Amino acid sequence: MNSDQRGVPRREFLKAAVAIGGASALSACLGRTDDPIPGGVADPTTLPTRQHAWNDHAARDDAGNVLPPRHHVLLHLSLPAGPAATTDADRRAVTAALTALERAYEWSNEGLLFTIGYSPAYFDALDAAPTGVDLPRPRALSELESPTLDEPDAILHLASDRADAVLEAEAALRGDRDAANDEPIDATLTSVFDVVDRRTGFVGAGLPADNQDTGGVPDDTPVPEDAPLYMGFKSDFEGSQATEDRVTIDDGPFAGGTTQHVSHITLNLQQWYGQDDREDREAKMFCPAHAADDRIEGTGENLGAAPGLDGSPAPAESAREDGMVGHGQKLQAVREDGRPIILRRDFDSTDGGQAGVHFLALQSAISDFVRTREAMNGADVTADSAVGRTANNGIRQYLSVTNRGNFLVPPRPKRALPKPDA
Repeated sequence: MNSDQRGVPRREFLKAAVAIGGASALSACLGRTDDPIPGGVADPTTLPTRQHAWNDHAARDDAGNVLPPRHHVLLHLSLPAGPAATTDADRRAVTAALTALERAYEWSNEGLLFTIGYSPAYFDALDAAPTGVDLPRPRALSELESPTLDEPDAILHLASDRADAVLEAEAALRGDRDAANDEPIDATLTSVFDVVDRRTGFVGAGLPADNQDTGGVPDDTPVPEDAPLYMGFKSDFEGSQATEDRVTIDDGPFAGGTTQHVSHITLNLQQWYGQDDREDREAKMFCPAHAADDRIEGTGENLGAAPGLDGSPAPAESAREDGMVGHGQKLQAVREDGRPIILRRDFDSTDGGQAGVHFLALQSAISDFVRTREAMNGADVTADSAVGRTANNGIRQYLSVTNRGNFLVPPRPKRALPKPDA
């Protein structure tokens, strides 16, 4: 692993720079590499209509699974005078700020990928829900959670394999730089919005292990070196993701957009690594049959493009015979045409000094996410077996939901302060 002269691992340094943010972090990050960031397009209207069209522009592993960008920033945005007071000049400023990034950075994981979405509260302030979109206000989705309900006017998601790209783009949007990747920046997002919250995270082999000295993880550094996520297994199998087509809104003025659910979840992995053995972890993450048959090697790379759950026993059968059910096993009930109905773009985090997950999911309707979450709860299994509401019920006992928010991600041409009828 590459280190600087002070012995700080490069991956750990880059994650820390994104988490800290600001001019000093960007300056230090820029000093780490001379590799240029790929530039963007002269005409941003040539980019895909879908803001969420990332997969054709992302890296893939040898099995064809999409590899998510390694560094992420979520900015919660508020309109100081409220949505009803926005003007066409504000829309032009938002458009100019976002298209400047598209001219500055290649639309890829090696450049910069991003989306901007709007909350139900934003549309409520305009006295109408977005036409043709299932976008309820967020709520608790389990009897065991009491999350803070996030309702900023908008949310911006910045993502890249390059920490310097994420930090520089953020600085440009905040008006702290007059150029991004040598592209002049003439408009800022903060001329229209206030940034009211900033959240960060990471995903990819090595990053969780480098950053396991945090709350919720045992002190003996148990996270595997090659794990892409804190819980030690890969989850970005092509076969366990909805397609971008499936999560796209098909009809109405927001056709080409999608809905986005963003949760923050804290992780308590003391028992996961301190008491559960490898077989227990495999059974709870995938299903007991996977563990019994020793189907998983390492983080699960040997499984290829699918987790192999199509022929797994029904959750009720595993609950009765094994006394537990797997997380992936439960979610098999929420599939259409053999694929899930949500597209996950989640990533780990150390926000607040605690291991956690920013669980970001895309779906054509928020009800699809709710159905998926209800399957994860496993209420039908707990009612008829010894499996508890959390104990031996997939990975529920290791997760605590602290925040939930729902957003509409409009198609690119309508992303600047949309009206309810677009």
